[in-house]
Amino acid sequence: MNARANLAALREMAVGDLDAVMVAEVQAYGHPWSRGNFTDSLAAGYEAWLLEEPALAAGTRPELLGYYVALPGVDELHLLNLTVAPAHQRRGHARTLLGALEARARHRGLATIWLEVRASNERALALYRQWGFEPQGRRRGYYPNGNGRREDAVVMSLRRETLPPGS
Repeated sequence: MNARANLAALREMAVGDLDAVMVAEVQAYGHPWSRGNFTDSLAAGYEAWLLEEPALAAGTRPELLGYYVALPGVDELHLLNLTVAPAHQRRGHARTLLGALEARARHRGLATIWLEVRASNERALALYRQWGFEPQGRRRGYYPNGNGRREDAVVMSLRRETLPPGS
């Protein structure tokens, strides 16, 4: 990891970020979210955060490393999308995003985080298990998988002690 990677910063996602987000989304997935999915999530007030490296020169934009979108609910947070830009994978950025997600859940007083992950995504499954997520079941045919086929999702949850909301 280089020195610039240590300077990566989190900030809330805004509509003006969606061009960069869509580039990463399309590069990362065969069946990416649409711009409308992100726009609707932002309009609804979902938790949406970016991880960025600082800009190299004045007047340039920071480099997008990754992002997540999560739906807050009653006593829980549902992770809908966690993506690390393909050029920046395998450098610990997903862990940084998971840490931020967990901190936001604690800040809101939410005890449980839920997610779905493709059954074939061994790297993500391993990461989530290492983080403490536990499999709770499967959603049959949840994800599109090309050629009219569908892939199962593994449903996972993480339960942690919470702080009072707003702490």
